[in-house]
Amino acid sequence: MIAASLLFASMGVCVKLGSEQFSAAELVFWRGFIAVLIIGGYILVRRLPLATPHLRVHIARGLTGFVALVMYFQAISLIPLAVAVTLNYTSPLFLALLLAKWVREPVRRGFYGALVAGFIGVVFLLRPTLGSEQWLGAVFGLGSGVIASLAYLNVRRLGELGEPEWRTVFYFSALSAVGGLPWMLAGSSFRAVDLKGGLLLLGVGGFGVLAQLCMTAAYKRGQTLVSASLAYSTVVFASGFGILFWGETLTQSGWIGVILIITSGLLTTYYSRRTTIKALAD
Repeated sequence: MIAASLLFASMGVCVKLGSEQFSAAELVFWRGFIAVLIIGGYILVRRLPLATPHLRVHIARGLTGFVALVMYFQAISLIPLAVAVTLNYTSPLFLALLLAKWVREPVRRGFYGALVAGFIGVVFLLRPTLGSEQWLGAVFGLGSGVIASLAYLNVRRLGELGEPEWRTVFYFSALSAVGGLPWMLAGSSFRAVDLKGGLLLLGVGGFGVLAQLCMTAAYKRGQTLVSASLAYSTVVFASGFGILFWGETLTQSGWIGVILIITSGLLTTYYSRRTTIKALAD
């Protein structure tokens, strides 16, 4: 899980560096395309079947995941890396709320208090951490968490239907590439890929796929709450990278917000009787 967190944070670094050269549409396309090549190669070598009777659920997961990914990449390009990652990691809070209110899953006492603490953490993180010119990035970051919760709801559904993780990742990556291609081609700022840009794009796609594989292994082999706790180390790694590469620092209230969001995410995971994990994310 720690390896997955480091890889997700490394992907975020490549996205932020790549945003100086590529648009969000281009980054999303190459993220999906490179992932398709990697997972597709695995599928070909193992001769695994891609046919599925649950294509509609895959499409729903892919579309919501695609939108969340676009918003997340856009947020990374506009605001400090640690803030963008933390806002994206509000998705467990929204997912827990969906499960409680929409799916009608029973929850333990203290569940809603934990949710309130998480959303208070968002307020602490956003103000006064961000300037007025960065609020659009904050909207994208928080929006990525909201939309991602819908994607993870479909991920859970696919798991209940018995779909293997590699097939879910493949269809999501393929839909991301297909969704990003026309947007990228329609833009007037399409850029040729040079050596530096190619390495950054390879980092975006490669780190993302490797992180997903590590995360899947962690949740399969370890305890869910421990894995969920370690998943938030992505925020720590992202903070370190932000300081190292861009001199980004959070205010005291910003760190209080981060702590509240992480604590709330862990508590809602604990209080949910049927725990849903943040799997196959970013």
